Amino acid sequence: MITLKNAGFSYGSEPVLKNMTQEFAPGSFYFLTGSSGAGKSTFLKLCYLALPPTTGEVEVFGRNVQKLSRNQISSVRRQIGVVHQDCAFLDHLSVYENIALPLEVSGKSLKDNLENLHDLLNWVGLTHRKDASPAEISGGERQRLALARAVIMAPEMIVADEPTGNVDWEMATRLLSLLVELNKMGKTILVATHDLNLIRLAKNQVSARVLRLKKGELLVAGAEL
Repeated sequence: MITLKNAGFSYGSEPVLKNMTQEFAPGSFYFLTGSSGAGKSTFLKLCYLALPPTTGEVEVFGRNVQKLSRNQISSVRRQIGVVHQDCAFLDHLSVYENIALPLEVSGKSLKDNLENLHDLLNWVGLTHRKDASPAEISGGERQRLALARAVIMAPEMIVADEPTGNVDWEMATRLLSLLVELNKMGKTILVATHDLNLIRLAKNQVSARVLRLKKGELLVAGAEL
């Protein structure tokens, strides 16, 4: 699905990541750990094509990212749902409208996707908040809104950057359960987190593996929880 081959990324002459070799197979579940500044967000950006590697190669669905046109990259990125740590929404749109926005941008009919939209709202527990603006909902609700928006296009992979960093433990476990459900449906999951308790909790729910970044290098890859 996604394969990094000696991939690296540098800002100017300073390498942030180097010698990244890792494969994310369909249906796998990975946690990415590491201290602040270790390069976790940059690693995720390589995976969801927000950044091209400056060294090595990144292949997504069997295609070399460096050889894709801008339109082709845009098309491939629709197969990867992203949950950002700082959830950015359009506050003049409702919760429902923010979830539906990717459909509209891609030219898909909302009428044909009404059932999916309502099912998704129910799945993340936001049916009762569908008419609220993002500014009116809690941090945990915002993270669930971000997840709903990330999966509305039925991507093959979900990438989440510290999705539980700004929520309490109850909301963190609820979000984890949603990610586990997606994995059991065959989706590939990659979650960057500093929360080792969350990883330990996942041990009883899903067969996950851990990647550890330190100073831009993968020191531990594929360790079982």
